[in-house]
Amino acid sequence: MPRTVAQVIVDGLVDLDVGHVFGVVGDALNPLTDAIRVTDGIEWTGFRHEEAAAFAAGARAQLSGELGVCMGTVGPGSVHLLNGLYDAAKSGAPVLAICGQVPLSEVGGDYFQEVDNDLLFRDVAVYRATVTSPAQMPRLLESAVRAAVTRRGVAVLTVPGDLGDQKVEDDRPTRFALPRPAVTRPDDPALAEAAETIAAGSRVTLLVGRGARDSREEVLRAAELLAAPMVLTLKGKEGFEEDNPYEVGQTGLIGNPAAAHALDTCDTLILLGTDFPYRDWYPEDCRVVQIDVREEHLGRRVPVDVGLAGDVGATLRALLPLLAPVDSRSHLDEARERFLRWQEGQADLADPAHDKRLLGRVRAMFDNRVEEIRPEALAAAVDRHAADDAIFTSDTGMATVWLSRFVRMRGSRRLIGSYNLGSMANAMPQAIGSQLWAPDRQVVAFCGDGGLSMLLGDLMTIRSERLPVKLVVFDNRRLGMVKLEQEQAGLPEFGTVLDNPDFAAVAEALGIRGIRVTDPAELDEAVGRALADPGPVLLDVVTNPAEVAVPGKPTVSQGWGFAIAKIKENLPSGDG
Repeated sequence: MPRTVAQVIVDGLVDLDVGHVFGVVGDALNPLTDAIRVTDGIEWTGFRHEEAAAFAAGARAQLSGELGVCMGTVGPGSVHLLNGLYDAAKSGAPVLAICGQVPLSEVGGDYFQEVDNDLLFRDVAVYRATVTSPAQMPRLLESAVRAAVTRRGVAVLTVPGDLGDQKVEDDRPTRFALPRPAVTRPDDPALAEAAETIAAGSRVTLLVGRGARDSREEVLRAAELLAAPMVLTLKGKEGFEEDNPYEVGQTGLIGNPAAAHALDTCDTLILLGTDFPYRDWYPEDCRVVQIDVREEHLGRRVPVDVGLAGDVGATLRALLPLLAPVDSRSHLDEARERFLRWQEGQADLADPAHDKRLLGRVRAMFDNRVEEIRPEALAAAVDRHAADDAIFTSDTGMATVWLSRFVRMRGSRRLIGSYNLGSMANAMPQAIGSQLWAPDRQVVAFCGDGGLSMLLGDLMTIRSERLPVKLVVFDNRRLGMVKLEQEQAGLPEFGTVLDNPDFAAVAEALGIRGIRVTDPAELDEAVGRALADPGPVLLDVVTNPAEVAVPGKPTVSQGWGFAIAKIKENLPSGDG
């Protein structure tokens, strides 16, 4: 019996072991969701907002390296997918978005809810196509999937409302013919040139990103041979923080002085699998060698002397025998000493007794001060209590700062966030996608109060799907990163204050366990209790809104701007 267009699509997704499809049901999607309903091996996960569904699909794709799938129906439903799809695209995650469309006979007539999907997704998608005839199936589905997987991006397949139920005469099964990833390395002359460039220096620093994650052994051998401190990008934390005697943490605004020093004082910088975008944090006047599997990344952020296009592991295996060991370890030792001192200072900030000691020293000045929970203490407590195979997600902003500084990617921990697009509201929906991908692993979302509020409705998805996600809310009643940006520029805080509800009470009203913490003395026990709970938990921790994360290389202008902003904030209203 001939299958419908919708059934062909769903059968193809089953062949790909997609497992879950995320979205919001409606009109043009009805044939597709009904096909999912009657098909074994695939489940529909209904969300309250399509943006959250797209974030969840992108999270699954990032963690698994395989295709994630989301759906949005005609017009507004497809538009709502857009932000989550941009995040997937900028993260290199293979995602297929199946979008509804008005009936084919009405396309082009400004019909109710009609949106030109091929135009709408032009910038975000590596592939876009609209099914206009059953005869195009399963060919268009195969093309969309191949594009998403091989080009590590978003493919959009649009299905008009009157096409899903039409019969497909071609009864052949789908043939996706997805290739195994190729392992490549540069040719010998390029490797010799890189070795000669590296040999000219004596103070080598490695900047290591996520593209080197599967090459840990080779990267550590390079660091040992070259006596090189290893600066990690945020996405490079995963896989390189445990048992690494060369690591000196992150750079950039979330970084630390040791990493900044290791970069500023090197005479040779080797970039391994990273497209770190912040130009101001790269060193000047040094030799640069870059290894990346994507040729377009070579020299994109900083001028390079030698660019090597290839897999990091394969390239290093061929390059290391050409390198002579660096005799002096002074560059490495100096960076590591600075890093360990910085870590000690951070541990002091995370100590619940820190503010008591501080208040004891300045009691006369702050007699009426109320002790508040430090976000550093919250992040450190989560690190202590979380499982060694936990999956972490983090909202863009201060939640990511605290995670980067206090959560160590030990064991088989994983980490994802909106680290390229920098969207708000990603942590909770990415946690949903992560938990559905790994139902037996602990999933912990570092949520900003602003980010959680934006897609708050999908707390109900956690409840309805009975997902044991742990949401840790940094409730500082602020858009914290924006506040910091304003003050560093000398501007008084404006528009960042959030009139938050009791998020724990909201969670309880939705059938999710809620725990609210306002007393520093109760923090550690509450975190342990929340993470040990077998079901979903929202941990609402009221943190100090005045807490500042000092960057690894603060400038005089930033300090001056902060001082000016504080003066303005304390002037009577209208005098600033």
